[in-house]
Amino acid sequence: MNPQITRRRALALSSGTALAALLPALARAQAPNWPTRPVKMIVPFSAGSGTDLLARVLADQMTKSTGQGFIVDNKQGADGIIGTDLIVKAAPDGYTLGVIPSSPIVMNPALYKSMPFDPAKDLIPVANIASVGCVLGVQPDLPIRNVQDLVAYAKANPGKLNYAAGSTFTHLAGEMFKHISGTDMVAVPYKGTAPQVTAMLGKEVQVIFDPFLGVQHFKAGKFRALAVTGSRRSSVFPELPTLAEAGLPGYEVQTWIGVFAPVGTPKPIVDQLYRETNRIFALPESKQKLAELSYDALPDTPEQFQQRIAADTARWAKTVKDSNFAVNK
Repeated sequence: MNPQITRRRALALSSGTALAALLPALARAQAPNWPTRPVKMIVPFSAGSGTDLLARVLADQMTKSTGQGFIVDNKQGADGIIGTDLIVKAAPDGYTLGVIPSSPIVMNPALYKSMPFDPAKDLIPVANIASVGCVLGVQPDLPIRNVQDLVAYAKANPGKLNYAAGSTFTHLAGEMFKHISGTDMVAVPYKGTAPQVTAMLGKEVQVIFDPFLGVQHFKAGKFRALAVTGSRRSSVFPELPTLAEAGLPGYEVQTWIGVFAPVGTPKPIVDQLYRETNRIFALPESKQKLAELSYDALPDTPEQFQQRIAADTARWAKTVKDSNFAVNK
């Protein structure tokens, strides 16, 4: 037989064998037909919270674009640990996702000695949606007009002011205020940030760190707004100083909200969800919803989101250690 023909046949056989070996990997890399059935989106906090509201915007738009139902399931409790644990333990098939604020991901590891999961290892950060701070408010019948008044009143009445702790986020906002101002206030726990607004309306507490859920109550005079907790002033209350501007240097507390999936979720599904989330929150109606809630859009790339999580985890670990406070020592 002609040696050249023999070599060509051998090369063809070798190439065919290599292609056959690659076919399974190529099949996995192709985008799956997803979703083909309803998708559950777990929110580890109460209905009516900022996280819940953004999850419903995403769910509604995903339902429209895919033709499959995206169902928001609120599983609040234990500072977001219960709901987040359900996401971690779900089958990594794209049919259970999470819309989670930063507190269970970057704050809780600094506060709890043990958790049933490791956020850095057990979850895939899919897409970041937005960030928000809080409005610091007090009951209007108190003789408190500004942050310095609140500090003076708290120091004159140690342990007599209660503040609402509806989440790790708002709890830490209050604890950081106490640490930096040298005051003593009592945290009263609630099962979510929406219930803490209700508690403030019922005068169960005198102080609130509100992630802009009670804007109408501030504007109606039912709560008195003193400052905002973020790094810059809010477009909703441009007249309010940041707490750093108001005399508490170094004070900054804000949270972000992101989409997560269990580790092992196929990359094509993760990539599709990332693209869709960014598309949805670039829509005019979604931007309007963000503005109504006083959220700032955070269209991070996956790499930027990973870096943000790592940086925030380190920052909160240091803050908790330096301040010597914890929810569960």
